[in-house]
Amino acid sequence: MALAIFDLDDTLIDGDCASLWSAHMAELGWVDGESFVRRDHELMALYAEGKLAMEDYMAFSLSPLVGRTAEEVEFVVGPFVEDVIEPLIHSDAMRCLAQHRSAGDRILIISASAHFLVSAIAERLGVEEVLAIELEEQHGCFSGRTRGVLTYREGKVARLNAWLEEHRESLDGAYFYSDSRNDLPLLSLVANPHTVNPDPTLRAHAEEAGWPILDWR
Repeated sequence: MALAIFDLDDTLIDGDCASLWSAHMAELGWVDGESFVRRDHELMALYAEGKLAMEDYMAFSLSPLVGRTAEEVEFVVGPFVEDVIEPLIHSDAMRCLAQHRSAGDRILIISASAHFLVSAIAERLGVEEVLAIELEEQHGCFSGRTRGVLTYREGKVARLNAWLEEHRESLDGAYFYSDSRNDLPLLSLVANPHTVNPDPTLRAHAEEAGWPILDWR
């Protein structure tokens, strides 16, 4: 038994759930669609280049949720996951998850997207344990702010280390699957790093380090 850790966006699914959610909020009329989606694309381009300040993206992407309750958001997230996300789940990802389950491995998804999105998608994938960006609530509504350490770059390592201590787990023999250069800090920690449809920077690093390069479609 080992820990099998998975990134979510562009790894288990063919796309970024946060960006897709932004487009969905535009369809719902929660935002000025054209300008909001354009700004989302600009910020996601910075993410792809490893230049994004995640605090900036979260402040932007959470602004339409201010004053909304978790129940109100959950009500529309379910159909969003079913209609938009499920068709994007890689069949190879499902096979990989099944292999780790058969081996008795403990599966954890760790993502730089908001927890309410990641947990809903993880449920569809049959994964119970999730680390993602936590959102602040005040008086029963989302405040538009995050709380705690953001699960992004080195923040993923910090949150994972705290999780390992809480659950009395270790990284002995652990696996981590990711597509992004932003996950190099965590990929470098595990015994079995795997790159999935890696971006050019991560691909070059994987080739030099001799890490497996998986093509999930």
